[in-house]
Amino acid sequence: MRLSKRGEYGLRAMIVLAEPVEQNAMPVVQIKEIAQREQISAKFLEQILLALKNAGLLHSKMGVGGGYYLARSSSEITLGQIFRVLDGPVAPIKCVSQMSCEPCGCPDEQTCGLRLVMGDVRNAIAGILDNTSLADVTKRQSAVRKKLGIK
Repeated sequence: MRLSKRGEYGLRAMIVLAEPVEQNAMPVVQIKEIAQREQISAKFLEQILLALKNAGLLHSKMGVGGGYYLARSSSEITLGQIFRVLDGPVAPIKCVSQMSCEPCGCPDEQTCGLRLVMGDVRNAIAGILDNTSLADVTKRQSAVRKKLGIK
């Protein structure tokens, strides 16, 4: 399991889209605005956001004032959901994946020490990603910015 550039950029873009605004409405943000702010290629970001839209995590609005916005509240979208859409299963080795398990070729998979440890690693990572929402991230980010005196 490794966070790819696609996964990293997608997570960063989703955090931007989840940032609180003055009104309670979900903000519509243009790709070029996210790309410029996060220093990401707009063409690459477009592909990433389309994948997130196709997975039901984003909606888009066409025309003037158009862009992307979260399909659900930021408290209902977890980092784990985003990660799996963009980077696939959260598993350091294929034989411990819960979504796409593949045999590894061990003589005894049931008692394989490596498999047991990597299962723990998967569970720890998935536990954090699946229990951290975009709202959690933006709250944490805001607290650090406030502490550092950054707007």
